Amino acid sequence: MLTYPNIDPVALALGPVKIHWYGLMYLIGFAAAWWLGRFRARKADSGWKVEQIDDLIFYAALGVILGGRIGYILFYNFANFIDNPLILIRIWEGGMSFHGGLLGVLVSMLLFGRKVEKGFFTITDFIAPLVPVGLMAGRIGNFINGELWGRVTDHSIGMVFPGGGPMPRHPSQLYEAALEGLILFLLLWWFSAKPRPRMAVSGLFLIGYGVARTVVEFAREPDDHLGFIAFDWLTMGQMLSLPMVMFGVVLLAFAYRRRA
Repeated sequence: MLTYPNIDPVALALGPVKIHWYGLMYLIGFAAAWWLGRFRARKADSGWKVEQIDDLIFYAALGVILGGRIGYILFYNFANFIDNPLILIRIWEGGMSFHGGLLGVLVSMLLFGRKVEKGFFTITDFIAPLVPVGLMAGRIGNFINGELWGRVTDHSIGMVFPGGGPMPRHPSQLYEAALEGLILFLLLWWFSAKPRPRMAVSGLFLIGYGVARTVVEFAREPDDHLGFIAFDWLTMGQMLSLPMVMFGVVLLAFAYRRRA
């Protein structure tokens, strides 16, 4: 059994002001996406201006934060929101939904596309390889917070999480950081390094994330207030991810069929 490092969630305390690792992970993710985006934009055939990346990341950040929080409330915590609407703004307590953040980013990219006069899928194909670095940082933030732990396991990789009971559990946050983050980034960065038909990179992102999230959900503990949605194994994360996979397959197939 591995020992949970039990890192203080507060990275820096300046009097009453506390800077949490969870928030820092978001900043690291946005900064990495900004740097990678500017790197790609400098290529002669990128079709992008380097200065456009600044606004792109700003719009994306708004979409992630607003969509992620609203999505979490709607998908995972709506009953508590009805009782106490102020929980919507308590982002520092955790509680962000990837699927809500994705919808928020899609809306923000529509608005950004109107500003810079670029097609929607031109933008999503460009940002898709940048997203996994933020996902990886966010999952590491979940691990430091000691939240979203995995199911009970007798495997040697199990950890006892504070608040997770006395039994060792899968460090599912790290599984997600590896699959949704590092591996998906490498796949998309390689795939998008060469010209691809429009929508292909976006489609591959949806497939890659949806498959990774669906697989990890088998090791991740379902939310206490939700449990399994159906069949004693289907979780909310899987129910939201499976349509992503199907839509991604449609996009990828349509992209290559249209080019042919």
